[in-house]
Amino acid sequence: MAQPTTWDSHPEPLTVDSAPLPEYGSGSLADLLPTLAAGMGVPGMTAAITELTAADRNCVFLIDGLGWEQLRAHPDEAPFMTSLLAGSRGGTGRPLTTGYPATTATSLASVGTGLPPGVHGLPGYTVRDPDTGELMNQLRWQPWTPPGVWQPYPTVFELAHAAGVHAAQVSSPTFQNTPLTQVALSGGTFHGRLSGEDRVDFAAEQLAVGDRSLIYTYYAELDGAGHRYGVASDTWRGQLMYVDRLVQRLAEQLPPRTALYVTADHGMVDIPFDEQHRIDFDADWELRAGVALLGGEGRARHVYAVPGAESDVLTCWREVLGEQFWVASRDEAIAAGWFGPRIDDRVYARIGDVVAAARDDVLIIASEREPKESAMVGNHGSLTPAEQLVPLLEVRS
Repeated sequence: MAQPTTWDSHPEPLTVDSAPLPEYGSGSLADLLPTLAAGMGVPGMTAAITELTAADRNCVFLIDGLGWEQLRAHPDEAPFMTSLLAGSRGGTGRPLTTGYPATTATSLASVGTGLPPGVHGLPGYTVRDPDTGELMNQLRWQPWTPPGVWQPYPTVFELAHAAGVHAAQVSSPTFQNTPLTQVALSGGTFHGRLSGEDRVDFAAEQLAVGDRSLIYTYYAELDGAGHRYGVASDTWRGQLMYVDRLVQRLAEQLPPRTALYVTADHGMVDIPFDEQHRIDFDADWELRAGVALLGGEGRARHVYAVPGAESDVLTCWREVLGEQFWVASRDEAIAAGWFGPRIDDRVYARIGDVVAAARDDVLIIASEREPKESAMVGNHGSLTPAEQLVPLLEVRS
């Protein structure tokens, strides 16, 4: 199946295979930690991002919500990170892609396991649990599901630790015992630190602990500002200024033989508050017809049909949304490679009977089912450059 060649092309009509694909296997988030671990001699790891040069000590600083396009649009707020843009992705000046959907739970699982969504099995914000028939929120892990059953693969941190690499995560203490951390980022030692300054300072200390080190640290508040106020807001820009100072602070403390990589889990787009840009599923009888469950999020929907209504739901969603969304059946989305080159059997039915990914600045909200999510200014999830492309800034010592 032919793949599109540019990220900014807008072919009409929106056929399934016209959607831009993440660079699984060569330049996606799932390829980052295996590349770094391979350079440290961890068995079974592949250096898929060929532009990167091996280092004995590696630190990944993941800034939630820092998209490539948003960073490039704000050089005054982020002078230090802007100075690193030309060297992104091993000096090519190029970004990574997140994987589909471009959302936190999916992306963190891709980062930590080194696997695409179709394999690690967190293919959306909310997806149907085939065993219970209920929607499973994979960010908040509600309702509770045995983590090791939902995502059975070891993380790269676990494999690195077993190979003698010093592995550690430095993040907010609130994340230490969450199921998402367990399935995506466990391995080595978790260190809880409250402030951003404490996290980057301790991450630098941890890098020096081992001759070979793999350290991960994380900052979430930029994403929160984007969701609540939008990426055009003063609040978001203030957070970006703070994050820029954190990155520089960490870069200035790197021990010898270290590579620091600054990346993100997704970008973000602001969506206007009107009926043209926010289509309310709860108030639209056409979109609701034949639908048993609505999963995913506003720009990346999983739609689960009443048994026997799958074809009718697909037809209706295409007729209503086809000029603004890429709308695919489950099998079409899988065949097109949206979730990666392969799908584990346990993951297949978690994906919607219909999958809808926004191209335009539009949301499918659910004002009654999802009041908090429906009120967000900034949103993400889909296959557009603003959501998919993330930096891979590099500093070496």
